[in-house]
Amino acid sequence: MKSMIFAFKSDTPKYKQIYEQFKALIEHGNIKVNEQLPSIRELANSLQVSRNTTLMAYDLLLAEGYIRGESRKGYFANEVGPLLRQENAEVQADKTETSQPILIDFRAGAVDQKHFPLKTWRKLYNQVLSLEKSYLYSEPFGEMSLREQIATYLLESRGVKTDANSIIIGSGTQQMLIYLCHILKEEFHGIVVENPGYEGAREAFQFQGLHLETLPVYESGADFSQLNALKEKLIYVTPSHHSPYGVSMTIQHRQTLINWANNREGYIIEDDYDSEFRYTQQPFPALASIQSERVIYLGNFSKSFLPGIRISYMVLPQPILSKYKKRFLHFENTASLLNQLTMSEFIKAGEWTRHIKRMRIVYKRKMQHLISNLKQQFGDHVTIIGEQSGLYILVRVHLNCPEEKLIQLALQYGVKVYPTSIHFVNTMPDKPIIKLGFAHLNFDEITSGSQLLKSAWLN
Repeated sequence: MKSMIFAFKSDTPKYKQIYEQFKALIEHGNIKVNEQLPSIRELANSLQVSRNTTLMAYDLLLAEGYIRGESRKGYFANEVGPLLRQENAEVQADKTETSQPILIDFRAGAVDQKHFPLKTWRKLYNQVLSLEKSYLYSEPFGEMSLREQIATYLLESRGVKTDANSIIIGSGTQQMLIYLCHILKEEFHGIVVENPGYEGAREAFQFQGLHLETLPVYESGADFSQLNALKEKLIYVTPSHHSPYGVSMTIQHRQTLINWANNREGYIIEDDYDSEFRYTQQPFPALASIQSERVIYLGNFSKSFLPGIRISYMVLPQPILSKYKKRFLHFENTASLLNQLTMSEFIKAGEWTRHIKRMRIVYKRKMQHLISNLKQQFGDHVTIIGEQSGLYILVRVHLNCPEEKLIQLALQYGVKVYPTSIHFVNTMPDKPIIKLGFAHLNFDEITSGSQLLKSAWLN
């Protein structure tokens, strides 16, 4: 071992981070007994820190017996002892999580903090606080001002023709699906879901006792040849940006699905969660823009704007809308009143459109940077999936290593990556596929994360 590469956190001294990295690698056996470590100078050069910093880290390791110094030869790893090895084997996953600092987190579902319009949002929020309405309870189905703005936005951006009264505001997709299925299960006993697909939706459906049928989806799209063989009349899809493959449903498949719903007198639940960020071409029209009577449209501001805002919405066809409003008229709205009113003003002022246009450029550059780095580091060892849209990519890893082990190895180098196995129902891909979110990372973090993954998976 002649060099070492990892990213530093800003809130912990660098010498301590170096010490913790080497300690973890020795404890987990990634650095073998008697293996030579980089010299003080080599380590300082590879990490771009001062020699005094690496010396302080090595002094800690020497003091605790993890390494030893041999005159004119350098530093070598010691045997850490059978008791520690045994403890490590028993609680390896938990120990990795707790003792190893997370330097790069490829979490999907986070957004870019640097480009968030904080001043504008804070200004509008303060203005909203001066309104008398801000000190009351929210309307049960969402603030009318926001519902009106969403109706206008959907017509302009997604071609969906609706009015404010048909829109329901809630605090999250899962919460809205649970409420919705409480109405739907009076008529439907089961639902078709994509396989693989969004596991959060499946949990909501199962929570309401709906039987699940699955529609196979591949990197090229859904297998609609099996659609007519399915028994259920209700289907949940993510047509603009499939979860997790990222593929968009073709216009031909959209029409096929609508014909299916019409013939069965069923409904399509269209989760349009990530439609704003498509990088290769304009977004496809929403299913609800083609056929509104048989499509329940879902959208949200959490993934495209701010996760903590907790504002989602759905457009309901008239028969379901009437039942929904009758059932939940006396329930409190679950979305923040202040956030609803502020978002209404944000859209009305044109800031939402400007934000999406700006972030589409930012996220496209980040995605390209991540893909470029992964190809540079891994070459043919990985295949990139879903680079046309969204805030994450999938990486199929062509190594003889299962998904769980790849995640553990990455953690040992301070990198957190995410599984895709949770998206699959009773099936698994031939090769492990790892999910990498990039929206909240800067370019340097993306570069460091790619280098660390190479060290974790290829060295």
